[in-house]
Amino acid sequence: MFETFVVSEIIKSYYNSGKEPPVYFYRDRDGKEIDILLWRNGKLYPLEIKKHANPAKQDIAAFPVLDKITGFERGSGGVICTYPDLTTMDGNDRVIPVWYL
Repeated sequence: MFETFVVSEIIKSYYNSGKEPPVYFYRDRDGKEIDILLWRNGKLYPLEIKKHANPAKQDIAAFPVLDKITGFERGSGGVICTYPDLTTMDGNDRVIPVWYL
């Protein structure tokens, strides 16, 4: 239910600003999955949704698969979770508190 809440809040934010939501997901044959991909200005921005408050680098382990897709550039990503503060996780990827939505 947490994941559904987050996805619906993101989609609502686009509709409330009069825009069509560029929201996708990724799953491959190897079982790698990314919960949300936002498409903007030729870049894919990956997001993982986790209910826990202790995000780890393993939560974003699938993000590099986007670097192998030709014709796309990967933007910064993050883990949306119940951690209390916005913080950098790895490189340009961040921990994003759910209440920032």
